[in-house]
Amino acid sequence: MSQDINRPEISVVVPLFNEAESLPELHAWIKRVMDEHGFSYEIIFVNDGSTDDSWKVIEKLSRENSEVGGVCFRRNYGKSPALNTGFRNARGKVVITMDADLQDSPDEIPELYRMITEEGYDLVSGWKKKRYDPLSKTIPTKLFNATARKVSGIHNLHDFNCGLKAYRDEVVKHIEVYGDMHRYIPYLAKNAGFNRIGEKVVVHQARKYGKTKFGLDRFVNGYLDLATLWFTNKFGVKPMHFFGLLGSLMFILGFIAVIVVGATKLYNMWHGRPYILVTDSPYFFISLVTMILGTQLFLTGFIGELIVRNAPGRNHYEISKEINPKANVNDESK
Repeated sequence: MSQDINRPEISVVVPLFNEAESLPELHAWIKRVMDEHGFSYEIIFVNDGSTDDSWKVIEKLSRENSEVGGVCFRRNYGKSPALNTGFRNARGKVVITMDADLQDSPDEIPELYRMITEEGYDLVSGWKKKRYDPLSKTIPTKLFNATARKVSGIHNLHDFNCGLKAYRDEVVKHIEVYGDMHRYIPYLAKNAGFNRIGEKVVVHQARKYGKTKFGLDRFVNGYLDLATLWFTNKFGVKPMHFFGLLGSLMFILGFIAVIVVGATKLYNMWHGRPYILVTDSPYFFISLVTMILGTQLFLTGFIGELIVRNAPGRNHYEISKEINPKANVNDESK
């Protein structure tokens, strides 16, 4: 990464969709906070295919304020691609993300910046402890966050999906936010080796304009994304450890069951007891299906290993620090 001495101290990344009404007020609020604390900064608005006048407002703000920049998507891709694009364009030493609906307060920025620069956190996530949301949203949110804490192992976070977060610049340059993974950015950061993750209680503002863009389906999708993230992190480079083990266990259990079914028939025949054909026993077919499924799972793991072995990033590791050995050259002239 370029060591530009003219880099701003803070980059504020704001993903948005149809928030034309709130943008001027949000910009004025951010500008006031930055000027009061003497920060050098930039604001990157990422317009996620808005159908209102959001982009026109961003263009107007950019013409009138040199610190304002923007990216406009041709259509609506989602919050994760918007954040990922903002991260790629951010030049600040500390990156702040917030939503454009005025529910995140820019007054939190100075303390978030201090926690990153002075307390040494890699990432600080906001916690909207007191929310202005209906129970139909707060109860699923609590359940969702409890599950995310358990799976991710980040037990000190209460609100994974809070849009107000602060990052050390190195973090946003080493993670990729895709799909709907913006809900799990702390987990992505942890998987990338950034373990100093903190939390700050932040003010939750009531929505002033428009209406929420998210429905209850995000909770279902959130759990599916969490399962995907957990699986890829644990078995992404070693699929045989999952599919091979599970397949082997199923095949062995099915094989043992087939032997038991056959042995039971032979035992009854030997002692003159009534018996049925092996193929008349439902347990025989259950055992065969178990063996077939086990074989398929094992082959799935094997194919997965072949794919991983030929993947270009199979030996890509993030290195945080490195010390090169000093050559010990014998001076033969002495």
